[in-house]
Amino acid sequence: QLQLVESGGGLVQPGGSLRLSCVGSGFATWYYAIRWFRQAPGKEREGISCISGRGSYTNYADSVKGRFTTSRDNARNTVYLQMNSLKPEDTAVYYCAMTNNDCSDSVRYWGQGTQVTVSS
Repeated sequence: QLQLVESGGGLVQPGGSLRLSCVGSGFATWYYAIRWFRQAPGKEREGISCISGRGSYTNYADSVKGRFTTSRDNARNTVYLQMNSLKPEDTAVYYCAMTNNDCSDSVRYWGQGTQVTVSS
């Protein structure tokens, strides 16, 4: 059974850091690109990053570029989102999602999400 499980969310002060993890199972993790999205209350879901299946390609939304980094460890079937210099406006539910192939493809499967709250 295909599954994506996020973890690592929580409450952090502005300027702090968090690392989210997305563990995949039930599919050949190394083959598929993984995207990260977030959705804040009352706002549309925003795509913020993508990493290719083998990790050789990444892209980022302007809103997180220079602060967030995505990486993957295919031996552990895990994709990470390192978030630094967090701001209150980064508060959202964060989702990882598997695409049909590469970063330009549509999402095939979503994780359940993890809450990130940036507040003093």
